[in-house]
Amino acid sequence: MAFFAYHGMAPTEKLQGQRFFVDVDLYLDLEKAGEGDDITRTVDYEGVFNTVKDHVEGKRFHIIEALAEAVATTLLAGYPVDCVTVRVRKPSVPIQGILDYTEVEITRTK
Repeated sequence: MAFFAYHGMAPTEKLQGQRFFVDVDLYLDLEKAGEGDDITRTVDYEGVFNTVKDHVEGKRFHIIEALAEAVATTLLAGYPVDCVTVRVRKPSVPIQGILDYTEVEITRTK
């Protein structure tokens, strides 16, 4: 998922904003959903997207670790998942050096 937002410590990050990329891995037993072709036994993917979007675009964090934690906590509380992994990538980091992005990855379970 890709978003434009205003997270960071530097004043320019807070004023100009930048792109953020978020990956979410959800872990739950999908056997019944797959066997029965039953949408009620899986996760609402659009809802997950909107939850992530609300956090990334609707809130501001100093560090991407806090963003990842907020997303993971909300997904665990609001969806029938046992475990979630959230990766947040920030490609435009104000660091003197050559790099593609900074990234954090967290995994949380119920």
